Amino acid sequence: MRVVLAAIGRLKAGPERELASRYRDRAAQLGRGLGFPACDSVEIVESRARRAPDRCAEEASALLTHLPPGGVLVAYDERGRSDIASEALAERVAGWRDAGRPALMVAIGGPDGLDASIRTKAELILSFGAATLPHGLVRVLALEQIYRSLTILAGHPYHRGEPG
Repeated sequence: MRVVLAAIGRLKAGPERELASRYRDRAAQLGRGLGFPACDSVEIVESRARRAPDRCAEEASALLTHLPPGGVLVAYDERGRSDIASEALAERVAGWRDAGRPALMVAIGGPDGLDASIRTKAELILSFGAATLPHGLVRVLALEQIYRSLTILAGHPYHRGEPG
């Protein structure tokens, strides 16, 4: 199962880009031995449409070009769930992989958010809470959660859950 993080906007050079790259590289390296041969990151240019709904629709169309048929779409959206533990997310990722799904695409919208078409198509909609966060930071956090899910599946000590 390929893993793709597709995000609207481009990260500028700096700490967010470096940290995002570090988590993507870690996930790619660890994932190969777990049935995740690739972990890619795609940056999509923000729409220049005048109206926010039109921008969201154009961006959704561009995001969905990176979701292959049968792929799993997970979206980060302010209306998403913030109550899913890392272990539960890892279980879902493993389930999708074990079901033979070809790809897991994690989508992050632009400043106007995600179009309803993305939310409708998503199998899981997540949020990092009620606070508004910069898109660069959301991208880093999403990549960290991908990496964390893979470490959980690998039994790697990076993730230390609560003692039983």
